[in-house]
Amino acid sequence: MIVAGCDVGSLTAEAVILKDSQVLTSKIMGVRATAEKSAMCVMDLALAQAGLKYSDIDACYSTGYGRQAIPFSQKNISEISCHGMGAYWADNSIRTIVDIGGQDCKVISIDENGLVQEFIMNDKCAAGTGRCLEVLAKALDVELHELGPLSQKARKPISLTNKCSIFMELEVMQHVYKKRKARDIAAGINNAVAKRVASLSRSVPLKPNFAITGGVSKNVGVVSRMEKLLGVNFTPLTVDPQIIGALGAAIFAQKENGNHD
Repeated sequence: MIVAGCDVGSLTAEAVILKDSQVLTSKIMGVRATAEKSAMCVMDLALAQAGLKYSDIDACYSTGYGRQAIPFSQKNISEISCHGMGAYWADNSIRTIVDIGGQDCKVISIDENGLVQEFIMNDKCAAGTGRCLEVLAKALDVELHELGPLSQKARKPISLTNKCSIFMELEVMQHVYKKRKARDIAAGINNAVAKRVASLSRSVPLKPNFAITGGVSKNVGVVSRMEKLLGVNFTPLTVDPQIIGALGAAIFAQKENGNHD
């Protein structure tokens, strides 16, 4: 059985193809002008890599902000459910997932079957999201992927006092103007985002084991700081943590279309 999952978020789109309960291929790309175009582009890439056509897919489910606009999807499922199921599939010992995406962050508690028990979501403010990191990295004049490694070299991390991403950007610009070390500013940026997400996390019962998903999971500075703030260790997943939403969608497609492995 061949199933697929497609996750179209605010900054990236992901596609996962499963064959007989195993990941056949996955793709990640930046979003295009519309959710439909993003979905088509990323799925075309995944299908090409797997040597498949759309007609070879038995079922495809979608998730993410653009999930209702994906023409080749038979069903759309919330990203909260998909991140829970995807993380559980990657490691069935996981019970708490912190998902930091481009536009929001979520903390999800799941049961022994990978189903959501409780969750909390911050989607009212950009602070504590990938978009916030993107804006602050630009203010520091470094690439987004450089923030994590750069922050690890810090000796005197700066402190960002504002909780609003707009004012945080102004603070970063002031530190740049004062010629503070880029590594210390990068550490301050990552620490501020980690603190915001950690504060949100305490609103949900934190049960081991823990996983972190979404694009920000690749920022070692944010991840290591969150581990210290929460007193936990995030379990390394067997798949790219950025594809977990799309993977969860594919798992639901598999479960609801005849294969319950």
